[in-house]
Amino acid sequence: MIQLLLGPDDLTRIRFALSPLEELVHSVPVLTGSGQHMVHRPWRTRALPAVAHIDLSVLRALTEGPRFVADFLAPPPEAMTGHFADELDAMASTPAEEVVRSLDEMRAGQGLPESLRPLYEHPERELSRLAATMAAYWSAAIEPVWPRLRSLSDADVAHRAQQLTTGGLDRVFADLHPEVTYASGKLNIDKPRHHAVRSAAGAGLLLVPCVFAWPRLLVLHNAPQQPTLTYSPRGIGQLWSARGDEQAQPLTELMGRSRAALLVHLDLPVSTTQLAAYLGVSSAAVSQHLSVLRRCNLVTSHRSGRWMLHQRTALATELLLPEGRPEPR
Repeated sequence: MIQLLLGPDDLTRIRFALSPLEELVHSVPVLTGSGQHMVHRPWRTRALPAVAHIDLSVLRALTEGPRFVADFLAPPPEAMTGHFADELDAMASTPAEEVVRSLDEMRAGQGLPESLRPLYEHPERELSRLAATMAAYWSAAIEPVWPRLRSLSDADVAHRAQQLTTGGLDRVFADLHPEVTYASGKLNIDKPRHHAVRSAAGAGLLLVPCVFAWPRLLVLHNAPQQPTLTYSPRGIGQLWSARGDEQAQPLTELMGRSRAALLVHLDLPVSTTQLAAYLGVSSAAVSQHLSVLRRCNLVTSHRSGRWMLHQRTALATELLLPEGRPEPR
């Protein structure tokens, strides 16, 4: 059991954040088959050949420990949505003693794999090599799907934020993960192989949705890091559902390829910038198409923080369905 003690100051410092580096770290066991990957099989099938040229031996050893993932691999993000390059720089700047401590904790009683010995003995030198490996892996496997991952997590954060404002922490933690219970300032995480009690002591709590964490709940509780829970966002079952030109073919004939393609990508709330990146067109062109689709009641738009998010309507979804096939419920 891990118990986090949250005082009055901590309850005012609970925040959400998205982390591309967290997605990278937790995708590695999924890719290599050592973690749960049935839900992510479509991604894994595409990613495996894309990373075949990258030596992942060190990254695998750091993410496939029997009890822990190395803490220093994904420092808690400072911003609501971290930038990969900034997060990678923070990881590469980890003090040598913290790398050694993290490796000792991760491999306690198991022995250190030979692949990790250079990192353990020369952390300053090897961290830069690890960062280069992670950058190459990001470009090949995660960056192409990052807008999709971010859209799902954005939608989850919006949902959790609404829960927080309407029902407080009790409601947020009621369905965050089966291992979490909350009552009277005590957050209990059911981890039978772990035993720890930590007072947040005013540091608050960070909640990070992470697609590739599914179905696990990951806990960072070691001081001085901010206590962090990494959990699976809602809707993962539909994340890799079939999408493509064949889905939009009837609408393509009616409204043109660009607008039909927009509707295919709008099953989750997505920003204008993300849509432009998906489709390889300018943001201005996307905005123009969205304006037309809104007037036809095929798209709705709402603001979430500094983002304007767009999603197709039930009518648009019905138009995309193959003839005669009912909409899944």
